[in-house]
Amino acid sequence: MQGQAILGGVAFVEGLIDHLRRHKDIPEIPKSQRFVSRPGLEEIFKEGVRRNRPRRDGKVVEAVEGHGYTQREVADFLGLHFTSVSRIMKQRNKMQKI
Repeated sequence: MQGQAILGGVAFVEGLIDHLRRHKDIPEIPKSQRFVSRPGLEEIFKEGVRRNRPRRDGKVVEAVEGHGYTQREVADFLGLHFTSVSRIMKQRNKMQKI
């Protein structure tokens, strides 16, 4: 069982990944189901990434915007205050607009 609603073998779930990615922005589908194939925070923030602030900050944005993690989830995982993650997001978005 994955995503609290998808019951089946690994091959079946993998076959649904493309379908789920196309529908990740539909709010009626629970987040746990929309992001069933997203990588874990451990995979996104490998040890080398955590020690390198610019790389870590880039991965923070990737985790929140690309994989649907909340800022609170990322902050708790990294041992940061959630406002620090919010600042990272604002700074990165500001830099992208320049």
